[in-house]
Amino acid sequence: MTHWTKMSKDELERQYSPSRWSHRMSADDVIKAHVKALKEGTERARGLAQTLLNVPYGQEDGEKLDVYIPRTNSLGIAHSGFYESGFMAVPLIDKGVVVVAVGYDIAPKGNMDLMVSQVRRSVVSVIQQYSHISGLYICGHSAGAHLAAMVLSTDWSQYSIAPQIKGAFLISGIYDLLPILSTYVNEPLKMTEEVALRNSPSQLVPQLKLSSSGCHVVVAVAENDSPEFRKQSEEYYKTLQESGLNVTLEDVPNTDHFSVVELLVDGEYHLTKVNMQILNFNCFY
Repeated sequence: MTHWTKMSKDELERQYSPSRWSHRMSADDVIKAHVKALKEGTERARGLAQTLLNVPYGQEDGEKLDVYIPRTNSLGIAHSGFYESGFMAVPLIDKGVVVVAVGYDIAPKGNMDLMVSQVRRSVVSVIQQYSHISGLYICGHSAGAHLAAMVLSTDWSQYSIAPQIKGAFLISGIYDLLPILSTYVNEPLKMTEEVALRNSPSQLVPQLKLSSSGCHVVVAVAENDSPEFRKQSEEYYKTLQESGLNVTLEDVPNTDHFSVVELLVDGEYHLTKVNMQILNFNCFY
């Protein structure tokens, strides 16, 4: 495959337009279906759990948490990188896991530095509010996977806290931001090369090794993600593996960039089962 530096702007934008790679439906329709699926799943989760909605973790409008608490006594907490997408809580609530969906200020209101800072501070807030938790896990999809990887690569000494993140679930993410600098994706972000480099998880693996060496990282990618999305996941996985970290790669058949995460409402879905294995409920004594 042609290296991204040799691609035309049009081809690079096509590679980083996930909706154009779905085999199920048109680009517009797959996005509409995705929004509908997440909304329906979130409503279902809210019907199953006790909820604390729009809990502030900072002063900005977007700095809110949605907390999904099992109606039975909770055993632990899973910290998710989704906001208004509590659908992921559906199979977890039944296992007694608390799920926290994290909000942040998306572009253009939020720039990349701010968004990364916000998700890091959300973790600090969760730990401070739920000091009794016995296991912290993070999950993110697409842009959320990038932010979750940035959380793993945090120098926590700046926050006077050392969270014990035991598992991370990164789904169809981008781990090197340089290729998107000249695409439409960067128009609202307005990243410079310097900003892109300091917010690229692929550049921060030494810090991840220092901060999250005990974490089991799952890098998942859809069969019908674009070649560039697939390459990003495969290369990030290899970098973590070569660094001696506990990492697995899940190449999920018969899925696209959207269905790969939508199916997490199903307890029998392959990635849901992998997620349960990573949670490994023996952590919750």
